[in-house]
Amino acid sequence: MTHTNIDRESLRELADAGNETALDRLADLADAADDVEELSELLDEGCMRAGLLLTRRACATVDLRELQRICDAGYDEAGEQLNRLLKASAADQED
Repeated sequence: MTHTNIDRESLRELADAGNETALDRLADLADAADDVEELSELLDEGCMRAGLLLTRRACATVDLRELQRICDAGYDEAGEQLNRLLKASAADQED
């Protein structure tokens, strides 16, 4: 298996042409660079990998507003995680 290095500009061109793999790679690069703004932009473009990465970040910090925003952008897993966190919070308050 061979790997080819490709620059961000070329990835962006491929992503703009509808290549989901290029979108996913851009999301991975943004995540590695800790660029939440770029991840958010990629999510708005429909990149589900960006949704996954943003959801992981929001769950780690228990950021309910961010989870709701990600869910509203179309990434359903964020809604599931939001519901899980809300149920856990409600259970903690009952104790």
